[in-house]
Amino acid sequence: MARLRPPLLTCEAVLSEAVYLVRGRPEGPEAVLELVDRGVLQPAFRLGDEVAPVKGLLARYRALPMDLADACLVRMAEIHSDCVLVTVDTEFRDVYRRNGRRVIPTMLPEGAVRRRR
Repeated sequence: MARLRPPLLTCEAVLSEAVYLVRGRPEGPEAVLELVDRGVLQPAFRLGDEVAPVKGLLARYRALPMDLADACLVRMAEIHSDCVLVTVDTEFRDVYRRNGRRVIPTMLPEGAVRRRR
């Protein structure tokens, strides 16, 4: 993480998941929002403008199933072609593709595993 330069672009669906995942930690949700407040994380995706492509991704990966946050991130990777996706989810490297068949460049921590659905 020290190599990354803010702002890191994200979407509100990912922020919602992050807040949910840290809800049991003292001040966990507030810490996520503090990253937004400090400009480390920047919501940079308007779902209202991208509904059709996101729906297409959800349909394409229905068998997994893909969730909304994942679909938004794949769409963001299509929009920002020079991106590197920072994630703990290997599906972005191993399964999901942008623009049909292109691998999404990812930065994964050591020991990242594919989610079980």
